[in-house]
Formats: sequence, structure tokens, C-alpha cells
Amino acid sequence: MYCDYHLHSSFSGDSEVPMEEMIQKGIQLGLPAMCFTEHLDPDFPEGDYSFDLDLPAYEKKLRELKEKYRDRIQIYFGMEMGLQPHLTKVIPEIASSASFDFLIGSTHVADHMDPYDRTFFEERSEYQAYHRYFEVLLENLKTFSCFDTCGHIDYVVRYGPNQNQDYTYEKYQDILDAILKTLIEKQIGLECNTAGFKYGLGHPNPTEKVLARYRELGGEILTLGSDAHAPEHIAYNFKETGELLKACGFRYYTIFKERKPEFLKL
Repeated sequence: MYCDYHLHSSFSGDSEVPMEEMIQKGIQLGLPAMCFTEHLDPDFPEGDYSFDLDLPAYEKKLRELKEKYRDRIQIYFGMEMGLQPHLTKVIPEIASSASFDFLIGSTHVADHMDPYDRTFFEERSEYQAYHRYFEVLLENLKTFSCFDTCGHIDYVVRYGPNQNQDYTYEKYQDILDAILKTLIEKQIGLECNTAGFKYGLGHPNPTEKVLARYRELGGEILTLGSDAHAPEHIAYNFKETGELLKACGFRYYTIFKERKPEFLKL
């Protein structure tokens, strides 16, 4: 079983599950390690969720449980930061605000809208909406360097009018290649996020062709996460995803400890 490096608990605004319950499920599944990456999205648009984070309380609970379960599973301290290009001072301050093991940089908001709320798709074709999201993500990558991996780079596809029915790597090749090359240049990892299977896409985020292209371009830092917000989704589809990654040319995936990468065999 692989390590799961994208997990949320009740410290995130979109989960109600106690952290200990998530850990107990991870032990049951036989995970060697799991890294919690609670949400912190500054200047998030008003909506169903708030993505503020009580960082001291989160760290305190995690370190308590890390010690409690240290003989059964390794627990790591991470965070998923919501990136927006105008947060040039805020994001680096957050990244240096605690002794994290691992930081994900994710684009959840484009043009002050979250694609989850569907308003992002109003008065735009699906192609225009997806392309605009990728443009904002690329701008974020050019603006920030203070995180370890880029989360679910085609997040927008989860919520599109037709999801991935008309979405292909080839259709967005120029902008996706620019994103992948920027990650490689900055030595920031790419996340393989298995929640795409949970959302019924039949593929991870990003898709196999994007993953294979990243490897073809020389990308080596690949993290694996379920993006689970509930115990039943921890390590979701990991066995099949391991085989998929091997078929894309990968032999190793990456975990982080104290912000330093370690490469583990798939």
C-alpha cells in the first residue's frame, strides 16, 4: 500500500470527520504513512464553505496523534494552500508559518470564482472556461515557488458542464505543456490525485496522458494523494493507480518529510 499525501479532516472547512477517525482507517488499510493537508484558502469567495484554518489547533492535534499512533503508522504535517496571483505576500508567509513536512499549492479559484459553484462557467464555453482556469494556474506557478507539489492541475474538469467528456490533453496541449515545463523548471512536483475516480471521471487528476507527458519532459517529482475528506475515500483506487503510473513511465513516487523529497518505488 502506498502513502497517501493528500488528506483532509474536520480542520478543513469541507470535512466533518475527526482526524483520529481518518488515522484509524489508514491503519486499517495498511498505509505506511499519511499526510494531512488541511485547507487554507485566503480570500476565498463567499459560498458554501469557509477555508480558514486554525493552524495552532491543527498542529497540536496532529502532533498528539502522531505520537499516539507512532508504532502503527507515520503521520505527517502538511497543508493545501489555495493560490491566487494577487496573494504575493500572503502565500509565502503562510508557507513559512510552521514546520510543515509538505505543502500542496492548488488553484481552487480563478477570476475570484470557484468552478465548484458553477458560476465560473456562465457566459463562457466549456473550452474557454477550462483554458482560462489553466491560464490562472500557470500564472500562479510563475508567481509562487514556496510549495512542494501542484495539486490536481485539472481540478476545473471535475465541475465542468460535461466534465471530461470533451476534455483531452491534445485539446489544451500548449497551455498544459507550459504548466508542466514550469513545474519541472522550478522543481515543484506534480500531484496524481485519485479523486477523479471518485468523481466518476474514470481517470485521475490529471489524466494519464498529462502524467505521461510530464514524465516525457523529464518530470520526476510525483506525489500521490486521494484528496479524501472521509475515511471511505482514503487511498482511493491506489492499487490501480500504481499500475497506471508505471504504464506512464514512472518507477517511483515522492513523499516529503520536513519539506525534503524521498523517492519510493511504485
